[in-house]
Amino acid sequence: MFCYQCEQTAKGTGCTAFGVCGKDPETAALQDLLVYAILGIGQYAHRVRQYGVKNHDADVFVAEALFSTITNVDFDPERLKSLLHKAYNIKEKVKQQYLDACRQSGKTPEDLSGPATWKPADSLDQLIRQGESVTLENNIKEYGEDIAGLMHLILYGLKGMAAYVDHAQILGQEDDNVYAFFHETLNFLTKGQFTLDELLKTALKCGEVNIRIMELLDKANTGTYGHPVPTAVPITAKKGKAIVVSGHDLKDLAELLKQTEGKGINIYTHGEMLPTHAYPELKKYPHFVGNYGGAWQDQQKEFDAFPGAILMTTNCIQKPKESYKSRIFTSGLVAWPGVTHITDRNFAPVIEAALAAPGFPEDEPEKTIIVGFGHNAVMGVADQVINAVKSGAIRHFFLIGGCDGAKTGRNYYTQLAQMVPRDSVILTLACGKYRFNKLEFGDIGGIPRLLDVGQCNDAYSAIQIAVALANAFNTDVNGLPLSFILSWYEQKAVCILLSLLHLGIKNMRLGPSLPAFVTPAALKVLQENFNLMTITTPEADLKAILGE
Repeated sequence: MFCYQCEQTAKGTGCTAFGVCGKDPETAALQDLLVYAILGIGQYAHRVRQYGVKNHDADVFVAEALFSTITNVDFDPERLKSLLHKAYNIKEKVKQQYLDACRQSGKTPEDLSGPATWKPADSLDQLIRQGESVTLENNIKEYGEDIAGLMHLILYGLKGMAAYVDHAQILGQEDDNVYAFFHETLNFLTKGQFTLDELLKTALKCGEVNIRIMELLDKANTGTYGHPVPTAVPITAKKGKAIVVSGHDLKDLAELLKQTEGKGINIYTHGEMLPTHAYPELKKYPHFVGNYGGAWQDQQKEFDAFPGAILMTTNCIQKPKESYKSRIFTSGLVAWPGVTHITDRNFAPVIEAALAAPGFPEDEPEKTIIVGFGHNAVMGVADQVINAVKSGAIRHFFLIGGCDGAKTGRNYYTQLAQMVPRDSVILTLACGKYRFNKLEFGDIGGIPRLLDVGQCNDAYSAIQIAVALANAFNTDVNGLPLSFILSWYEQKAVCILLSLLHLGIKNMRLGPSLPAFVTPAALKVLQENFNLMTITTPEADLKAILGE
């Protein structure tokens, strides 16, 4: 196997024996093969669209399949086998549409090669062998590290974008131009000859399209569940039976809340689900009682101690311990071998497991943290914020957020947040906030110094806030007293970074280390154009940011 798509990849260069995430070589091979199959769909889907022919099944499937290959999503070989056979069937349908369109227009169809010609083997073992022959390491051998690294930057950007496309589509928000871009870019990755310039241009185009995708997801979430409002969320337990929900999927949570009404079960969030407490249509449920634990990488310890059932939606699953394997459930695209998967949002098995578990024996003394500072909430007090900046009460804004992880060095973000001057405001989002969101930061004239914008996809909210502030001060985002200090882990962070680069945002700091697929040549271009930097120490970075 060869995988270097996440920040914690072995030795900072690539996992070659076993994934740090828990992915075994067989699963890695199946995921590589699924990517290869999707490239084949893209080859035909892009071409048939030139004749005005679309295939919505292919559109949706490409997003779902790419999402399934993101770090910590689908570890189940049997499910991956099913996806591979579905990929082939969809490719063949789109191929036939292309041949029919060519015939009707009197044109000769192209004789495509590579992924377009792939046919799945029958057995799981044979599929694994096929996957081993199309590992992404082949790109490095064929094109060299620089070209292959940028190809993979684009691919990983597409993977992250696919997650947001999937979430938005589930709630009824789609854009055909987004699907067209996916097919066009997948086809582009099969063309065989590349220059650094065209690859970088395509990567930044991914960032541009991802902004549209995040806009769609924001519209989907707020249109369905209301705009988030500042909300104090208990982080302590309440007596009674319990279910904890982790991952990212709002619809799964909403359905679980409906199905547990009146059953004497308290619902808790975990990880990236914390921001859901701020949505009016979710927070209205009295049994939606708080947040349990911290970031995704702490789940094995925290789920082991949780006295109820666990529902894992979308990504961020780790190998379950045997102690809770019988009471953890997956839904959506996330899967682990031997773990019960809910396919139809009928959460009766989860409820039964919660009722059979002991639950929390007593109430804990209540402690809370505040969430819900999305763009709508912040813009509601924009005048207050602007006046605080003009008066000097607010000196600087720090966006400190992104993906968290277990790798050493991430205490940098805790230390940085603690060292931020008291006349400065911290914006945060995604699970990186767990490094410091339970600390006390106080306020500036009634404005909390720590503003939790939401999930990773709520980078859209952060962007809207920054753009609004820039407009208020007749400047651009780079002219604001605003600094981006980002932590990354997996592919959704990659597409968000590409979005920020597309917007021309400069002087961002990224850590705890740069992606292994960003080679020195690519980094040089990013540094020259955007002054993208790696984090150093909190002291040195603060001094540089504030000019002290």
